[in-house]
Amino acid sequence: MKSLCVYCGSSVGASPAYADAARELAQLMVGQDIALVYGGGNVGLMGVIADEVMRLGGHVTGVIPQALMDKEVGHRGLPRLHIVKDMHERKALMAELSDGFVAMPGGIGTLEELFEVFTWAQLGFHEKPIGLLNAAGFYDGLIAFLDHVVAQRFLRREQASVLLHDASPPALLQKMKDFRPQYFEKIVDRATAAKII
Repeated sequence: MKSLCVYCGSSVGASPAYADAARELAQLMVGQDIALVYGGGNVGLMGVIADEVMRLGGHVTGVIPQALMDKEVGHRGLPRLHIVKDMHERKALMAELSDGFVAMPGGIGTLEELFEVFTWAQLGFHEKPIGLLNAAGFYDGLIAFLDHVVAQRFLRREQASVLLHDASPPALLQKMKDFRPQYFEKIVDRATAAKII
């Protein structure tokens, strides 16, 4: 794993544990020579993790839509910043540049990004690891809800298991490195997927 896409909030959130987890993840990534790919912002947890990776001499690539750059939330200190036309292009480029995905605490934008790559994995569009960094139990409710979705037979257990989770950044990163794709029946094949995304 040479690059990791991190989805996270444009706020630092209510608990200092969230920013602490962002800095710890940044330190681990730099220590293991894993580049950061993220949404290109200078605010919230996005700014925290990007600043920490750069402070430690790591590699950072930001991807941000022009509309958000115009609102002055783009990080102008990044060595690599792709300015794209819209959110769809942003997410596609971030996925293309990354070998895996981590969702840190965040709002509906973070959840939307997470569930898109989770859905892509379910459909067989990619076989990259996906992790939830459950800092301070932030994602406890979501993990429980996904168990409920499985129990109600809207998601198979083996599909749900693709979404890795841990409260500890080192443990989550290790789970992602150990991840091996499971082969279960896909709705579409790779040739079809390549035309869709």
